[in-house]
Parts: sequence; structure tokens; C-alpha cells
Amino acid sequence: MSRLSAHDIRVRLGARDAVDGVSAEFQAGTVTAILGPNGAGKSTLLACLAGLRKPQGGQVRLDEADLLAMAPRARARRIGFIPQTPEVAWAVEARILVGLGRTPFIGSSGLSAEDAAAIDRAMAAAGVADLADRDVTTLSGGERGRVLIARALAGDPQWLLADEPLTGLDPGHQLDAGDLFRRLAHQEGRGVIVTLHDLSLAARIADRVIVMAAGKLLADGPPGEALSPAVMQSAYGVRARVTAGAGGPLIEIVGRAG
Repeated sequence: MSRLSAHDIRVRLGARDAVDGVSAEFQAGTVTAILGPNGAGKSTLLACLAGLRKPQGGQVRLDEADLLAMAPRARARRIGFIPQTPEVAWAVEARILVGLGRTPFIGSSGLSAEDAAAIDRAMAAAGVADLADRDVTTLSGGERGRVLIARALAGDPQWLLADEPLTGLDPGHQLDAGDLFRRLAHQEGRGVIVTLHDLSLAARIADRVIVMAAGKLLADGPPGEALSPAVMQSAYGVRARVTAGAGGPLIEIVGRAG
């Protein structure tokens, strides 16, 4: 089974350590949520795991290979990335944008029948088939977010890394996206790593939760353990109450920690 691993990752941004010596191993077949307050280093770590940022120290490995030593095209075939801000600056139909996810596979003859079928599957999975002919600049933020999920899926990646992919989605589409991530992991054997802010949603979606604060790993484990009141107080400076819910632990923020 495929593994994506971070070994003593260090990234310094200006005067601060955005990621400070983080090590973690991720297994395909699971959904991992990375949580933490603003500035914790979540997005920076995810960019390193995707091969989009070179850390000043440490190494990311995909199975036995140094991720940054891989050819960009080979890396893009195995790792799909969904950015945090679903901004699209040009007027283009949603299907064409989703088709960009096939770029690492397209040969000199252009899109093949296999490429077209992959685009159709991705749009159906992300629930955006009905938006295929829409100009993406006319879509809502949530609709654009789902189109970007489809773009990443069009490449049929072994790993899907998503930075705040549920931002802007209404509750129903958040649940749909969460179910999709779990299906990709549990039924198709892919590795899914997402950064999130919604604690209860993370507990519902994820098999494993990593909590970061000030660039360091604060907790790592199943949601019921990693999202304990003690961790919430240390990471966010809040008092929290954790109760059992039908879809997983429910995190209630009671107030600021005294």
C-alpha cells in the first residue's frame, strides 16, 4: 500500500517557523484531517506533501522515492492537489477546467477517449456534471470549489491533497464531499489528506486527525483522541466539550480558556 511521509520538515517564512520539525506518515486507504488555528502551518505542510513547496529542511517521500526528485509530470500523475482559494481568472467552461486535470496524461494528439471518460467520471463524482457548460466565472464559490475537486479527480490520482476543500460549500454539499473523500479512501484505496477548520466535520470525515499549533504537531490519532478538550485548549485557547454524535464526536466550543 502506498505511503506518503514527511521527515523532519522545516519551513521558515520570514521571521517565523511555519513548519517546525514535523514528521508524519500517511497511508493510502485512509482520510487524514490536518487541523489547527490560523498560522499553525497546515497549508504550508500540505504544500510540502504535494511537492509544491521545497522545505528548508527535511524530506517528503512517496513510497521509497524523494518526492522532489521525481519528474513533475510523474509526480502530478500520482498526487492531485486542490488549492484553498478557488479563484479562476479566465472565462472558460467548467468541463474545460476539469479537463486540465488530465494534463499529465495528454499526448501530442490531445484528449483521448480515455481522457474524456475520466473527465466525465470526475464531474459525476464531484456532483458538477450539470455545470459542464457553465462559465466558471459565473459560478458561486461553492460551485467553483466542487469543480476544482473534479479537476483533481480527473487525473485519477493515487493521493488527493486538499486545502480547505469544504470552505464555501453548503452543509449538504459538505456532507457529499466528505462522503466522496471517504469513498475514495475506503473503497478505492486512495490516500486523502485535507486541511479543515470545522472540528466536528473533521471528526465525521477523518479516520485520523493531526492537530498543529505554531508549526509543530500537537496531537495525532483517531478523532476521539486527537480532538480532546485538553488538545482544544492547548491549540485554540478554548474550553471545549466533546460528546458522542451519530456521525462521530461533536465538538462544542464553550468559551475561551481562562
